[in-house]
Amino acid sequence: MLAFIIPTRDRHEELNRTLDAVGRLRLNGEDEAEVVVADNASKTVPTVPDRLANGVPVRLMRRGSNEGAAARTAGALFVDASRGWLVMLDDDSAPVETGGPTLVEMLAAQGDDVGAVTADIHLPAQDRRESGGLPEVPVGCGVAYRRDAYLHAGGYDPLFNYYAEEYDLAAKLLLAGWRVAFEPRWRVDHRKVDTGRDMNLILERLVRNNGWVMARYAPSDVRGEMIDGVIDRYRHIAEKENATEGFRRGLVQLQRTLADQPRDEMDAATWDRFTGLAAARNAIARALEEQPFASAGIASPGKNEWVVRRALDEAGVRIVEEPQAEALVVGTMSPGPMLDAGERLAGADRRVVLPWCPPGGLPAHERPTVHTLTSHTRSGAA
Repeated sequence: MLAFIIPTRDRHEELNRTLDAVGRLRLNGEDEAEVVVADNASKTVPTVPDRLANGVPVRLMRRGSNEGAAARTAGALFVDASRGWLVMLDDDSAPVETGGPTLVEMLAAQGDDVGAVTADIHLPAQDRRESGGLPEVPVGCGVAYRRDAYLHAGGYDPLFNYYAEEYDLAAKLLLAGWRVAFEPRWRVDHRKVDTGRDMNLILERLVRNNGWVMARYAPSDVRGEMIDGVIDRYRHIAEKENATEGFRRGLVQLQRTLADQPRDEMDAATWDRFTGLAAARNAIARALEEQPFASAGIASPGKNEWVVRRALDEAGVRIVEEPQAEALVVGTMSPGPMLDAGERLAGADRRVVLPWCPPGGLPAHERPTVHTLTSHTRSGAA
């Protein structure tokens, strides 16, 4: 049994499109699911149906102010306590019925130590997958949390509002002994409408919030390096997006609040899972066991490229320019960009290695004709 939790603010048309999509899922009415719409103080109250086409009931919960992602936690407390899973959507993201196992079946099949399950999130308008996330860090517009795990971890920190709140919560889940899994058969389409998106505000929060995550959880010997890396990453993005003013505001906020961040330092093994290094080590080791290669080029670099480089270096593989490489290794640990890169590289004249892959690989209709790897272990990748 599950509950969909959808925060919204002044995007009534998008909300209705998402509710229609949930209504097309194969769900057995209120016996299997309910929907809670958490309205973040919209100017006009959204109108929602009592029930969707599949019989799933819908309830509206109004918040007195715009609580951002924290409205999801209010929704988690509002739903029936019998709901074992909380499915988090945005008002412009919706699950897609693919004809495979139902969402209830996919969640029921998860191991007892899985605290969260990430969907394969697509951006149809841009013909690519969603950026962000890591092997054990979900993307907030398409993730299901085990209700007990979510509430025991405290849910989303309201100080974050939006952006990087998933990283903070994922860290708490890992520290509490849970795993985060990636389920490629569960597809969510993110329409990602522009309404309400202010790039200066987004960059302000990205640099501040990601810096907070590193300040809270990074081991002491790499904490400063990780914070500096966050600042450099979002400075470049701000320049590209013409949002340097927002970046500067966020940097000032980060500098003023670093000393106030609660510390829950990860040990080395947990940190390696959080960054994706454990997953990359497993994948590279399996690739070398199947067919050794002495040199590799980094293809399509992206988030946590340093993890891929470190895993290769530790395995004794030289990193060279692509034309001289025996193999191409996709250089991002974010699931969407990694899988997109694998598909783009299909048919390359050299072996292509993904730095991690979901258990069992990809569904046949999504499987690129490249060398993919299953790197799932209890202590490694999702």
